[in-house]
Amino acid sequence: MTVYKEGTILTLKKKHPCGSLQWQVLRPGLEYRLKCLGCGHIMLMKRDDLQKAIKKAEAGPS
Repeated sequence: MTVYKEGTILTLKKKHPCGSLQWQVLRPGLEYRLKCLGCGHIMLMKRDDLQKAIKKAEAGPS
């Protein structure tokens, strides 16, 4: 199981209603707090659900 650090940019399989596929990890843990990079919406997602939804992960801005 991969643990994504704070600041990691994740590309998910499904689009957010704003049209963006990219999310930034704000807080890792059992529930991840993610921020949409398109509209700024913040959501919580369980780690197991997130593992299934990820298409690609890349290092965030330094």
